[in-house]
Amino acid sequence: MKKNVDYLLSKKQAHQKIIALTCYDYPTAILEDKAGVDVIFVGDSVGTNILGYENETQVTMDDIVHHLKAVNRGVKDSFILADLPYNSYQTPEQALGNAKRLVANGADCVKLEGLRPEIVTQLVKHNIPTCGHLGLQPQHHSVKAVHGKKFEQAKEIIQAALNLEKSGIFMLVLELVPEELAQIVTNELKIPTIGIGSGRYNDGQVLIVNDILGVTPRKFRLAKKYEDFQTLTLKTIEKYAQDVAGNIFPTEENLRHMPDEELKALQQWLQKNYISFGMD
Repeated sequence: MKKNVDYLLSKKQAHQKIIALTCYDYPTAILEDKAGVDVIFVGDSVGTNILGYENETQVTMDDIVHHLKAVNRGVKDSFILADLPYNSYQTPEQALGNAKRLVANGADCVKLEGLRPEIVTQLVKHNIPTCGHLGLQPQHHSVKAVHGKKFEQAKEIIQAALNLEKSGIFMLVLELVPEELAQIVTNELKIPTIGIGSGRYNDGQVLIVNDILGVTPRKFRLAKKYEDFQTLTLKTIEKYAQDVAGNIFPTEENLRHMPDEELKALQQWLQKNYISFGMD
């Protein structure tokens, strides 16, 4: 059954955790969907994790759409969230046009950063489910630090969350905020909160799929590495390279032969038409 906004709200109401994870390609989307991930994030984190960009501000609408289409092909049940990338929602009109493009290419909802009630109102007015994002905002904060540790900043985040909910968001991502603040926001909102590096009391959690798989060498306090695919992949590629260099691969089990009669006919034809054809 395809998951939707009502499904996610029902999980909050039932005090069941929402499982979210980023995804950028078709084969991973199939696996995440099969594993029961509730929300698949096609985030602007694709820039630093897949495309080799220095930061999220370099990610374009074309980048997001390209990876969104691939993910959408692999999903049957999961709810797909797509980021509106940097500078793609400067005005309500621009935001609406870009959000419609994401929805047309498979997104079930769109996400934007910061307190932008006029943008949220415009999108919701046109029946586009919209997710907010407070705390650390990678598109707008160059320093990756915890937000909300001090009273004034914490108060601003709470007020912004309530304002966004009033504007019509159906879900809120809280990134790198203290656990106590995330718990307060989660308790105050009727909509689900999804935490990343924000403690145990959010309605759900999201991480970068590359981080939990150990694809990259980076280590973050907010993430948990469940496997070391970087080492496994490197060893596999090295073994393949050694086998090719040593003429160990391919072997008989990796190849196909022509039928004897067909090969004989080919050799006779070559002898009639060519002096040498390089076959023993």
